[in-house]
Formats: sequence, C-alpha cells, structure tokens
Amino acid sequence: MKNYITTPIYYVNGEAHIGHAYTTFIADAVARHSRLKGNETFFLTGTDEHGQKIEESAKKFNKPTQEFADEISKTFKDLWDEFGISYDYFIRTTDEDHKKGVQKAFQTMYDKSDIYKGNYEGHYCISCETFFPETQLIDGEFCPDCGKATNVVKEESFFFKLSKYEDKLLAYYEEHQDFILPKSRRNEVINFVKGGLHDLSITRTTFEWGVKLPEGLDDGKHVMYVWLDALLNYITALGYGKDEKNMDFWPANIHMVGKDILRFHAIYWPAFLMSLDLPLPKHIGAHGWWTRDGEKMSKSKGNVVLPKEVADAYGLENLRYFMLREVPFGQDGDFSQRAFIDRINSDLSNDLGNLLNRVIGMSGKYSNFEINSVDVQKYHAKELNEMSAVIANLEPFFDNLQTHRYLEELWKLFSIGNKAIEEHAPWVKMKNNQEDQALATVALIANILAKASLMLNCIMPTTTSTIADALNFEINTESYKDLILEKNLLKTFVIKKVPPLFPRVEEPLMGQPEPKEEPTEPEKPKKLKGKKESTVEEDNLITIDQFFETSLRIGTILEALEVPKSKKLLLLKVDVGEKEPRQIVAGIKEYYSAESLVDTQVCVVNNLKPAKLMGFLSEGMLLAAKDKEGLSLMRPEAPRKAGSSVGLI
Repeated sequence: MKNYITTPIYYVNGEAHIGHAYTTFIADAVARHSRLKGNETFFLTGTDEHGQKIEESAKKFNKPTQEFADEISKTFKDLWDEFGISYDYFIRTTDEDHKKGVQKAFQTMYDKSDIYKGNYEGHYCISCETFFPETQLIDGEFCPDCGKATNVVKEESFFFKLSKYEDKLLAYYEEHQDFILPKSRRNEVINFVKGGLHDLSITRTTFEWGVKLPEGLDDGKHVMYVWLDALLNYITALGYGKDEKNMDFWPANIHMVGKDILRFHAIYWPAFLMSLDLPLPKHIGAHGWWTRDGEKMSKSKGNVVLPKEVADAYGLENLRYFMLREVPFGQDGDFSQRAFIDRINSDLSNDLGNLLNRVIGMSGKYSNFEINSVDVQKYHAKELNEMSAVIANLEPFFDNLQTHRYLEELWKLFSIGNKAIEEHAPWVKMKNNQEDQALATVALIANILAKASLMLNCIMPTTTSTIADALNFEINTESYKDLILEKNLLKTFVIKKVPPLFPRVEEPLMGQPEPKEEPTEPEKPKKLKGKKESTVEEDNLITIDQFFETSLRIGTILEALEVPKSKKLLLLKVDVGEKEPRQIVAGIKEYYSAESLVDTQVCVVNNLKPAKLMGFLSEGMLLAAKDKEGLSLMRPEAPRKAGSSVGLI
C-alpha cells in the first residue's frame, strides 16, 4: 500500500513557530506509523516562497527577493532536520521543476476552457493573499480573517471557473463523509460552497514575484496567484509536469493543514484537481491554533513560543508528546509551561519511565537481568487480554488524527503494568519461594513496555528506540507484525540498564524565574492546634492588595449579537452600573446562544485595557469556568444591582 502524507508548505515571511511544529509533528507521526506498518510512504514538506507579501518583506530587509526566500526557507529545513522530521522531499516553490509543473497545470486548465481572461476589482488582503467581497469585510474595510486593512485593487486578471465546480464539490463532500477531518469542520466548508462560489482571480499584474504564465498566453506581465502556485506543490513534488516518477503515490492519503487555510484546501484545491482530471486527496486534516497561557501569541506581547527554544529546554521528544497529547485535534490548544511540566512528571516520568526502572531493578535482583516470557501466559492471561484489547482500540483514533485519544488509550498499558506489580508483588513471591510467578510478572511488564514502545514510536521515536534496545529488539515492521499483529511475546533476553529516561522537572526552564520575596518576619507563624500545614504552593500566593487591583462587577446583559464570520464570538452590551453600557466581545458562542443571554447577569472584569477583536472594541471580559464538560459563566446566586462589586468576604 502506498501512503502520501503532506504538511502545508510554510510561508517564508518569518521563522518557524510552535504552530508550524505542531503541524509537522502530526504529519511526521502519521508517516512513521505508516512505515512501521509496512506501507510504502512518501512524506512531503517545504516552503511557499512567492507572492506580494514576500516581495515586500524582502524590500524591508533590503535584500533581493530570492536571497530573502533562500535564507528563510533554510531556517525551516534546518529546524526540521535538527528535529529529525522524516520527510522524503523538501519542496520549494522557487524550484524550477515546480514552476514547470505549475505552468503545465495552468495550460491544461486553460485548454479545457476552465481559465479565461477578464478584469477584476475588489478588496485585497496582502497578508492573506486573498480577495474578499465587500459583504465579508469588517466595517467595510478590514479582512475577516486577519483583521488587517484591505486595499482596493483593479487589474486585468485570468480567472478560474470555480463556479462550474460548485455542484461537483457538494456531491463529493456528500459521498466522502470523512474527506474533511475532524468532521466538525465539514459543515463550515459545505455552507461556504452552498453560499455560492464565484470565479477565482488566479493571476496578478501588480507585482512580479511569482510563476510566469505559459508562453503564448500573455505578454509576460501576469504572475500566478500564490494559492494556485502553492497548492500545486502536492503534485509537482511527485514529478507532475516533468518525469512523473512518483505520481503513483497520488492521491494523497492526508493533507495536514491549519484551520485558517482549510477553505483553500477543501474548495479551491479539489476544484483545480477536478479540472486537471486528477483524483482528490482522501483526507484533509485541519487542526486548531495555539495560544500561550490563554493568550493569543504576538511578537508585540513577546509571548511567541519558538519550538527550538522549548526543545532545547525540555527535550524534543517531550515536546512532541505534549503537543500531540494535550489538545484534541481540530481544537485550539494552549501552551503552558506548568501543563508541560505536569505531563513530563506525571505521564512520562511516573508512568512510563518508572515502569522501565522497576523492570530493570527487579530483573537485576531476581534473575541477573535475564527475562524469560515462558510463564507469562500461564500466570497473566487476564493482563494479556486487557493489553490486546487496548492495542486493538488504538488504530481508529490514529486514523481520525485524534492523537490525544490515541495516547490516552495507549497509556492504559502502563496502568495495566503498574497495577500488575502492585497486585502480584513479585518481591513477596520471591520470599515465598514462588520464583516462577515473580519472574512471570517481570516478563509481563517487559512485554507491555515492548508493545507500547512499538505503538508509541511514531510519537517518540528516539525514546522508544532506547527502550527497545534495552529490551533487546528493534522497532521495525517485522517486530510490529510479531508483537502486535501476531500477539507474540519477547524471546528470552538480557535487559540492559539505562539511565532514567525522564528526569523530573521542578521549575520552569524557559525565562527567568521571578525572585522570591523574603519574609519581613523571621519567625514562623504558630500552627493551629489540630490543623495540618497548608499544602498551597507559596510561590503562587498573592497579597490581598494584588487581588484588589482587579475590579470585578456584576453586569446585566442588555443585548447580544453574533459576530459575523466568527464561530466563537458574541457581541454583548452589558450594564455595569455606568452611564453607558459596556461593549464586550466574548468567545462563548459555542456554549451559549445570543438570545439566551439577554437579561441575564454575569461577572465582568471591569478594569481591563480595551482591545479589538475581529474589528470590534471589547471593553472587558467575563468570568467563566471550563473543563471537559464544557464552559459555564460565573453568575450571582441571586439577582444583584448592575455594577455591584464582586470581592472577598
């Protein structure tokens, strides 16, 4: 079986951030998992280097555009190489082979009468490289995607007949329910198409940095629209337009993308492929965005997370595990050092690392490090059945890109192992002359670690290879078939001693820790009789004065409206006891309808600096609690006068 996996090609207007790493880690995990199962796999990544934004960025740095693109593209490739990303080909849209393939595709669509020349006038966002109709703009001017001001552009253009493929696209979505993953994003694409597709302007004359049209189609003043150019990389990388030596990998099994570029991949790209008479990709996976400590990342705030900085501080494989375990695929995730440290100490150090240490320690005491699986089935049939059931459940999670559920389920294996040690207590069996039972338990744990390492290898390849080496086997397709598919056990071997895989982390390793305030009174306060000492971490304590720096008030919601083009935001008018009501933009649309909020009361953070969201001024925030069950607004127990203070008692 042939599998073709791709990341988006990353735009070379800045260095790689944590979102780029997340996309690449998922795609790399899918590629590694495919290879382990014995599939012939082609994994593509690369950089997108054309367009007005790149041309303007190069000018800002006083560099030739190609030189600027070369430098930024190299930073991506070097980082992926340092991170051990197992790509088969790194494509650049400035590659000559890619340009030839793009020109061939343009000519093919033109010859099919799917491309025609006309004139275009519209609002263009340079940042998003996209035209928007006036009805989609915020305040008649600002981009609905990034919020930046658009420019009115009028120019001659070639158009692709996107409208021609509206019905075909809708039929394809209906016939292929899992074309878009997660399936929750499917409806937004369908609704966009049902709203009516307009023919797409696919060339520009206002700048020069792009792929020229095929000879004979124009006088050289047009360059291709960056999204037409970029999307075609998925087939030019396989040789389209040249030798086509790898075109037998097409169609792609999965295009991994961020949710902000789903429309281009789920609408424009399939329409282009239909025009070229090529099959469509099997799946398009759209993941969410990352925040830091609950805030949107931005250079101005200084809170952008750089993946190399995190990997250097905490370890690359710990980072891979955290990102693929922490957030459900398709939802937004939050990068928090505290959450990261908790994952390392709990999941990796306590559950996985400690289990390996216990096997090494027990085998050293009981059998001179030799482990034999001969009696495992005899004494541990229950645990073996539980282990097989867990492994059988893993594949569907991976197929749907739900890596957090995959890892959550996989971790049950370590629970089975730790529970078996406590229940069967090998040290007691050794004292009671039940050596065969004790050694069978040790061998059971070794087999759990071996099978878990095979299934975890795509997420943590270096760590699991270390574990496999300690257990005297190699992680490859043969061992996958032997231990996973055929459910065999390890042959007799001598386990190797390895240092602890996951040293505990006690303090954040990035940034300077705040100095601890020295107490003014040297004596410790007397303990209250019968009371235990407080278990609250003193580093997290604040003074009452610090608390009162935040102004909290009861507010009554007078009006509530949905923010256009936003899945999360509601626009609220809230009475907080002032002359005029406050306007607050709240990300609660997924949990509350606008009409259900009118005339209800909420708790408002009243002294926040106003900020703009999607073009709307927000003059406060609401207090809410959120867990796996959803989100609930914090409300007074009984109605209170608007503007009433929320404080301590």
